Amino acid sequence: MKAIIQRVWKASVTVGDEQVSTIGRGLCVLLGISVEDTQRDVEYMVRKILNIRLFEDENGRAWSRSVMDRELEVLCISQFTLQCYLKGNKPDFHSAMPAELAQPFYTSMLEQMRSTYRPELIKDGQFGAYMQVHIQNDGPVTIELESPTGPMDSKQLAKQEKQQQRKEKTRPKPPSESGREKAASRPKVDPSASSGAEGDVSSEREP
Repeated sequence: MKAIIQRVWKASVTVGDEQVSTIGRGLCVLLGISVEDTQRDVEYMVRKILNIRLFEDENGRAWSRSVMDRELEVLCISQFTLQCYLKGNKPDFHSAMPAELAQPFYTSMLEQMRSTYRPELIKDGQFGAYMQVHIQNDGPVTIELESPTGPMDSKQLAKQEKQQQRKEKTRPKPPSESGREKAASRPKVDPSASSGAEGDVSSEREP
């Protein structure tokens, strides 16, 4: 899951001519849900969004208080385009969770945010609608956040292990102690001389 977190003085969402949500000072969060996201990603995002310290304290000290500490509002907006990757110059959204799965997933995330914080301070856009989002960024402060990809961790580790094993197989091994002893005891060969047993070394040299 990916998120763009913006500290705002105010933000609102309009669908057509109707304003569906508005907040004062707080956070505006754009959320992009991927096909691989699980409840573990939801828990991570909820924890980070509500606890990230983007606000000043009572004495004006920056980066000291979270949105919960200051009892400020949060506006969440589903944003599947955060899961975009480019094929040449064409955006591809196959990494985004399909809408029929993403809507209940997103709704459950909002419910978790409301149960963790204060329900009346968590606002929402309109899932799947064509929205106009008005953001007055404060700072500007914009944070990119991505949840750890839990389901891929084991696969990634297995891939890394295989790569490491291949490197170890292709890495030249240092000579063993017995090999070093044999090399030390072997008589040195004069490169200008020839040996009938090992071939004429001088004949391999370029004229």
